[in-house]
Amino acid sequence: MFTFQYVPLHEMEGLTTENKLKKLLNIVKTERIILMEGRLEVHEEAKLIEKTMEQITKNFKGIEIGTIYPQTKNLDFTKMLKRQVLKMFGYKGGITIIGPASLVREIKKDPNKVELFMRNSKRRD
Repeated sequence: MFTFQYVPLHEMEGLTTENKLKKLLNIVKTERIILMEGRLEVHEEAKLIEKTMEQITKNFKGIEIGTIYPQTKNLDFTKMLKRQVLKMFGYKGGITIIGPASLVREIKKDPNKVELFMRNSKRRD
């Protein structure tokens, strides 16, 4: 059985990068897969990977992370303007999935879907 935990954008707003990463790692270390509304900043994602590498142990094998967000190609002017205004106010569209490497073997993504390849529970790759 796999447990998904939804993390809404409002729970991450206002947190420092350090507190965001701590919150995410604490969830993943309990063998839950995070479905987070929005996405991390590029530097936050890099820091998450760095912090994860520092904490790898026999019991915590690391994380798999994937983000999908709406395409901006072929949007009419009105939709593009709306998206830019939302962005100015901090809106981070999309969904981020973070799972423990002990459960998630790989996350494949494209603009319209995400595929989670899970590890076989009887055998660890």
